[in-house]
Amino acid sequence: MSKSKFFIVVVACAVLSLTAGAVSVPVRAQKGMVASQNEIASRIGADAIKEGGTAVDAAVATAFALAVVHPTAGNIGGGGFMVYRPAKGEAIAYDFREVAPGKSSPTMFLQDGKYSSEIHHNSHLAVGVPGTVAGVHMAWKEQGKLPWKRLVEPAVALARDGFTVSDGLSRSLKSVMRTMQKYPASVAQFTKNGVPYEPGDTLKQPELARTLERIANQGPAGFYEGETALALEKEMLAHGGLITREDLKKYAAKKRVPVKGTYRGYDVISMPPISSGGVGLIEMLNVLEGYDLAKMGPGSSSAVHLMTEAMKRAYSDRAHYLGDPDFVKDMPIAILTSKDYAGRLRKTIDLTRTKPSSPATFEWSHESDETTHISVVDGDRNAVSMTYTLEAGYGVKIVVPGAGFLLNNEMGDFNAAPEITTAEGLIGTKPNLAEPGKRMLSSMTPTILTKDGQLFMVTGSPGSRTIINTVLETIVDVVDFGMNAQEAIDAPRFHHQWLPDKIQYEKYGLSADTVAELEKRGHTLQSGGAQGVAQVIIYNGKEDVLEGGTDRRASDGGAVGVPGRAPTKQTSAQR
Repeated sequence: MSKSKFFIVVVACAVLSLTAGAVSVPVRAQKGMVASQNEIASRIGADAIKEGGTAVDAAVATAFALAVVHPTAGNIGGGGFMVYRPAKGEAIAYDFREVAPGKSSPTMFLQDGKYSSEIHHNSHLAVGVPGTVAGVHMAWKEQGKLPWKRLVEPAVALARDGFTVSDGLSRSLKSVMRTMQKYPASVAQFTKNGVPYEPGDTLKQPELARTLERIANQGPAGFYEGETALALEKEMLAHGGLITREDLKKYAAKKRVPVKGTYRGYDVISMPPISSGGVGLIEMLNVLEGYDLAKMGPGSSSAVHLMTEAMKRAYSDRAHYLGDPDFVKDMPIAILTSKDYAGRLRKTIDLTRTKPSSPATFEWSHESDETTHISVVDGDRNAVSMTYTLEAGYGVKIVVPGAGFLLNNEMGDFNAAPEITTAEGLIGTKPNLAEPGKRMLSSMTPTILTKDGQLFMVTGSPGSRTIINTVLETIVDVVDFGMNAQEAIDAPRFHHQWLPDKIQYEKYGLSADTVAELEKRGHTLQSGGAQGVAQVIIYNGKEDVLEGGTDRRASDGGAVGVPGRAPTKQTSAQR
């Protein structure tokens, strides 16, 4: 069975279980919870909590493990975002998005004066300066308790000693090998002398193990300087790439102030620009707060219609206004996330008819579906929502010879070139053009909800352009429709991104009657495969227990609870 067909079957089973009234039961635990796209990695994170580590400790350990066991998106050669909400004190956002190398320019993706998608997405010029190692180290240094080496060593062991290849990983590696063939180091790392890995085989990655060991012993210097940096620079110089050891040494993760909003009494904490996720999410929630979605019901034509109209407006604003705050000044974030602006947007929404997307507006750069997300809560109810990525699945498909890690192709998230915006999707607007040291716009939306000052929900997902909407739907499913963590993840999903002007929905995700009614309201619909791979944790204050859900759209995922009593107890009100 192909990967896409497998996803469709899983989604169909989830939808049928909900419509049949079956209960999707979350994992429950009191002392902590880790939910990620790979159960091996989740268990490593849970072990960190068992040993007295914080939610950040667990997230760091999980992230490094994912770089070994989930190579399609787990990484040390990419970047991402973390939202950390302590049980006491203010939330913090850690930005470790990749940056453009020092020799970058707005026209770097042109060849003979014409835009080249191949250069933009599938070349050494597509690689941004990685941020993951610097970002998770910054978060650990400020919020961690366990020794740094202790958090990296499980990943070292997995890479050195190997782990059992799952059916999903075997299929994934076989699929990507067609595009990896031109990179000998990639073939050497992910095949057995050219023979594909089968389920049950042991995958060892000795060069990656040595790189991880340098990181364990030296911290970020083990990646951004010395042997690892030299290997990366050598690969760039040999193939026309731009990243130098100077670029690597200059890279710095950043702390930012999260964007915040409210939704039906819940406080929403999410990632600010350079991610567009938090702004878009809060804008959509503000719009939807003016409607009684619970009365309409999940999957109803009225609820889908209103959510779609909110999506269209938020995604249009995303394309118009947002970019790297260090380069794009005066972004109207306060306006876009205000209740007053949402009220003005609601006045443009017809309850019975969709408003067509204007061809004068445009699509935007976006991550690949192959991002990955980690949700963590520890016994003290400190919470982490972290999303990170290589951009496309396996990034640019290039393993650094001698260093064993995959490189990202995040430069593809910059706009194509100046002044070439087209209705078909090429973007040339200034806010997101490549410049030296600039971060590329993102859709990643790591998010945490609280109520009455206490933790309530941690959520996030991969999924390219769909990320913001997937996170939106997990929140609406829980807050408006009363679903538990696993039900919210199993629930069918849909997506609209302004252009192209259509609702994309998971096959079997909407009833025939709902589709017909939406078409009467002027919507164009298209069914397809799975949307996102969400990881959700809900704190049930009444029982003082964490409830974790993991997305069954991905075969290797797992929410792992830490047994035992939590050291502190919260008394937050229940939804």
